[in-house]
Amino acid sequence: MESLLLTSVNEPQSVSDLITQPPLAPAIIQITADEREEITSIGKYLKRKYGSYERADYIAALHMNAFRLLPERIVRLLNRLGTDFSARQYGAVVLKGLIEVDHEALGATPASWREMDKERIVEYGFISSLLHGAVPSKPVQYYAQRKGGGLLHAIIPDAGMAWSQTGSGSKTELFVHTEDAFLFNAADFLSFLYLRNEEQVPSMLYSIRSHQQDAAVLQPLFAPIYTCPKDANYAGQEAIGEGITTSVLYGNSKAPFIRFDAAEQIYNTEAGQSAGAMEHLKAFWKEARELIYCDFIPESGDLIFVNNHLCAHGRSAFTAGFRNEGGNMVPCERRMMLRMMSKTSLLHIQQVAHPYNPYLVMEEHYGKVYTSVQN
Repeated sequence: MESLLLTSVNEPQSVSDLITQPPLAPAIIQITADEREEITSIGKYLKRKYGSYERADYIAALHMNAFRLLPERIVRLLNRLGTDFSARQYGAVVLKGLIEVDHEALGATPASWREMDKERIVEYGFISSLLHGAVPSKPVQYYAQRKGGGLLHAIIPDAGMAWSQTGSGSKTELFVHTEDAFLFNAADFLSFLYLRNEEQVPSMLYSIRSHQQDAAVLQPLFAPIYTCPKDANYAGQEAIGEGITTSVLYGNSKAPFIRFDAAEQIYNTEAGQSAGAMEHLKAFWKEARELIYCDFIPESGDLIFVNNHLCAHGRSAFTAGFRNEGGNMVPCERRMMLRMMSKTSLLHIQQVAHPYNPYLVMEEHYGKVYTSVQN
């Protein structure tokens, strides 16, 4: 069992490889039929017992439930992801075939996340939260995302936002980004559970660990000279925010963390990036684009788990509601994915949390807190 946990698609072959060979792709873990049946049953069991994955007593016991209920192999895998920040760690794992999705009970994909019947995805919320509990971390929500919107977000193509750089977009590539790069207290871990991907849209992942450790393009990114507006859900001066500059890389200089959004920091002409900062970003982006992993096409029941400080995510452009069959585009159910975010420490976010909800982060832009909505 232990060898299965430690093996990845980039497993080094020698001691020298541990130093010189960076990881270029996430570990892809094939979930067994027994594990899948067990996890699917757990979701149904917890739904019967608690009703909601947002109940205070369930969240309070989340870590205990995660270690008690989940298959041991999966607990060990996610627990290691939560503590391994080394040069070998890509920062994401794919759990292939994690659950069996009941498409009949799920129903047709709604027009947007606003029309999503949350009762249809409750058991998936329990499963997602248990995975975060195994890290261990606590699911949280961000007011900057859908004014909170709960601990689980349905990501669905929205015709009105098809060209946007958001999860609701489809007709343009969603450039790789770390979630909420415009916040100091962004999520530590993300999960993306695919309920449908009939359009066969490839997932895109990019890890800061995929560069050589001494890559020249990385060193300038430690300087606190880069702006990052809010994402495409905001417009005008509201998106620009306070014009604060920060570094793109931070933490250990030999094994750094990353806070990056290509769409907002490079392609947004309103970002106010200095000429020097833009020069460094473009040099970095030229190298980073070559390291994006896009060979994995998620299927129903797959889940991608991401360390948001190591690995950025995105997706290819696609035509929502159509799949290619022998060169012909035929109608299909639109893509549906469930996102959950978590923090390893609630203590460290309380300065920007809602005063009556420790799981709701009220940070608006680089330390500024929403104040008019906290009562």
